[in-house]
Amino acid sequence: MTGPVLHVRFPCCPTERYPALLRLLHGVTPVVQALPPEAAFADVRGARRYFGLDAVQLARLIRVRALALHGADCAIGVAGNPLLARLAAGRLGHEPGVFAVPDTPDGVAEFLADQPVAALPGVGRTTARALAGYGLETAGEVAAAPPATLQRILGASTARRVRELAGGVDPTPVTPSAPARTMTAEHRFDHDELDAGRRRRALLTLADELGYRLRESGQTARALTLTVRYADRTATTRGRALPEPTAHTPALVGVAYALHEVLGLQRARVRAVALRADELGDATGATRQLSLDPRDERRRRAEAAADRARRRFGPRAVGPAGILDVA
Repeated sequence: MTGPVLHVRFPCCPTERYPALLRLLHGVTPVVQALPPEAAFADVRGARRYFGLDAVQLARLIRVRALALHGADCAIGVAGNPLLARLAAGRLGHEPGVFAVPDTPDGVAEFLADQPVAALPGVGRTTARALAGYGLETAGEVAAAPPATLQRILGASTARRVRELAGGVDPTPVTPSAPARTMTAEHRFDHDELDAGRRRRALLTLADELGYRLRESGQTARALTLTVRYADRTATTRGRALPEPTAHTPALVGVAYALHEVLGLQRARVRAVALRADELGDATGATRQLSLDPRDERRRRAEAAADRARRRFGPRAVGPAGILDVA
């Protein structure tokens, strides 16, 4: 055990408030690892002695401070290591609260017994399907399976890692870090979304939001990452470098659509999609390839006019046709 560790998640946290919520955690412990756009790990071993509180009481203190200072409630998983803390927070779903995993071998085994294998961080859909083909669908079933059986299914190294995860073993420490130089926007659907057209509209909405925020902050992005979250709580992430550093919405939209197409989500039940602009830099130092297409210059002039309208009337005042109504 490396903990106690808290996995703190701020559901529906506006991205611009995320750094303030991280500062709140730093007011409890200096060992905070940012997990943008809405979560963080906090190692509270030292904080217990300083505050004279146990880990669960510290989690409740963080909830009170988040509500009082920022009007944002949070979901907090409490456990002996980051793996278990993340799973504990996931047990709360999208509801705020505190869920603690008992700090005993029997308590950990009982908690993990009915956890789907796909819920274990690091276990992808392909690995989960391979295990399910042999009737191993929960962490408890995987932990109880003979090592030789897992090796035949997954290979030696993967089998060893999955068996450790299923047993709640995670030696990874909480590594203090500042928020990455990224900017994220996420859309959660009201229901499991099967319509590819509506997913594309969500990506258009997110790319438009990112483009506006990048331009307003005087930054450009060098890469874009798409994360798709499914109904079974698994997720797929794909990233791609942009042809040049940019904050131009059509360029972001084109890459977002390309990443979506690569995933081939014909029958996927999608719960949420998120776009992350990576490798942010100062827009004044960015170079742009000159275009001989007059339509590109017209689009950029229209974009600048739309930005002026947004600054005056609000970020939802104007936008591309086809964006979702997320007000």
